Amino acid sequence: MIKRLLALDGVMAVAQFRDDGQYVEGYGLMPDEQLESLAHFAHDYKRIVQGNADQLSMFTQQNGWTPPGGWIVRGQAMSVGSVGNLVCVMQNAEANVTEVMRDLADAASY
Repeated sequence: MIKRLLALDGVMAVAQFRDDGQYVEGYGLMPDEQLESLAHFAHDYKRIVQGNADQLSMFTQQNGWTPPGGWIVRGQAMSVGSVGNLVCVMQNAEANVTEVMRDLADAASY
């Protein structure tokens, strides 16, 4: 199912992980070891983002911060984005980040 995300322009790799951080599957232009490392990174980063969203909710006393809808780390040439338990690597020059994140959210809801 997640393999179809590779059809999006600029998406180079996609991986899925469980709630406990265990690597499930991955596809794309990365060796399996890197896909597994990407999944572990995404799990750890997701936990950081969730903690930060909890703090924002507490400090601002406003609703809507949690649960976070996803995250993006944008580099000069490539970006990593995640929604739920899915993560992908994309080329900035080719990918439409809005489209990729929307499709990640769709795939994460299955």
